[in-house]
Amino acid sequence: MAQKILVIDDDTDICLLLRRFLTKNGFEVAIAHTGVSGLALLEEFRPHLVLTDFRLGDIDGETILMRIKEKFPTVLVLIITGYSDIKIAINVMKKGAFDYITKPLFPDEILMTIRKALDSPTKYETQQKENADADNLALPETRRKNIQTQYIFGNGPESSYLYKQVDLVAPTNYSVLIYGESGSGKEAVALEIHKRSKRASGPFVAMDCGAISRELAASELFGHEKGSFTGALNQKIGHFEMANGGTLFLDEVSNLPYDVQVSLLRVVQERKLRHIGGNREIEVDVRIVVASNEHLVEAARRGKFREDLYYRLNEFNIDVPPLRERRSDLMLFAQFFLDKTNLELGKHVRGFSREVEKAFSEYPWPGNLREMRNVIKRSTLLTDGDFIDARALPFELLNYDKLLFLEPTNGTAVNYVAPEALPVSVYEPAVATKLPAVSKVDLKSAALEAEYEMILNVLKQVNFNKSKAAQALGIDRKTLYNKMKHINLSN
Repeated sequence: MAQKILVIDDDTDICLLLRRFLTKNGFEVAIAHTGVSGLALLEEFRPHLVLTDFRLGDIDGETILMRIKEKFPTVLVLIITGYSDIKIAINVMKKGAFDYITKPLFPDEILMTIRKALDSPTKYETQQKENADADNLALPETRRKNIQTQYIFGNGPESSYLYKQVDLVAPTNYSVLIYGESGSGKEAVALEIHKRSKRASGPFVAMDCGAISRELAASELFGHEKGSFTGALNQKIGHFEMANGGTLFLDEVSNLPYDVQVSLLRVVQERKLRHIGGNREIEVDVRIVVASNEHLVEAARRGKFREDLYYRLNEFNIDVPPLRERRSDLMLFAQFFLDKTNLELGKHVRGFSREVEKAFSEYPWPGNLREMRNVIKRSTLLTDGDFIDARALPFELLNYDKLLFLEPTNGTAVNYVAPEALPVSVYEPAVATKLPAVSKVDLKSAALEAEYEMILNVLKQVNFNKSKAAQALGIDRKTLYNKMKHINLSN
């Protein structure tokens, strides 16, 4: 016998679409366009689950929930809500709702949540016990599960498209090229591809090509024999062998030295490698996923990256959108990081004040998800109440639009300061550092001064996003950091 679902929503189109979709998936569905008519249907239809919009024309979702629980305490209730009502939805959950679903609605998410609810027969008693504990933060089932993960895709159109691409390519054995800004979650996407692949039981090995010196890159990838070079005191297994049977993720792959790229191409094509200083060929079964914050086809045109290697790696490519292009998911990501931080710190901060939500929506997030995670970890630590308010946020997040770049004068580097004597940002600290003194007018000193001025100007143009600055300057991030240290501009 089909399980029964009652849909209550004053949007006729949504009701019809949900009835068609849920009926197709084996449920018996009744619809109501007002809260009153929906409650009237309860006695006659006797649903197993009610899916109701929180904001209806006559009564709200909380009232519907209370009346359902009075007469039919075992009926499961799912609340449909917008992001602006998430805090209210959480409170409703504490009163007995099973979960909430945020707009815009995605059929697969709705079906998954409904099935989880209906497959949890003891959920009502369990949740009642949890709600009786005043120190326990009642979280939706989906959020409790999210806490155990490192990354969520979100529900917005950009996130949905990203999820579909991962879902499409994961079961294949294609090499995947992931593009995205620093901090946007490229490694997390690579890990998700691995988890959804046929290699999920094998190892996932990650290597940051930008953090390894030129001399050690080949050894880290392919391994070496004892005595093969100065300092090789023992045999070393490389990342390819460690990832055998699984997935090897190479982050910032464009930073690999050109000669190492030649060896990498051979291994990718033949699935065989040799240790540095070794003669024996070792077969490896590895899926390659690489990431870059610059387009490799452009790097190939500049001679920085081998064109044949680019085409070999680019069997499928994915663009991870920056956080500023995923506005509809901002508060979902924020709540995700808050839940994880609560667990880490043993705190019970519920959410964010409206002022904080507004600040989040207006801030450009140059550091993407990594920056948001750090902001929320800091803010949660500083919060004693139920909600994070503006006082717990970093200065630059609230005042980024007031910060000014002052033009360099008299050989002084750009100052990053706030007007009206505002405090200096801790994110990109102000500097008033003299460029290296020129003891005499010579070509080398003039070139250095011009180089420093160019670096400062580019940093200014990209809002001190170091990855973008390095890309614009045609150098890697490590080189940029070293040059910034010379003018005391690193933080």
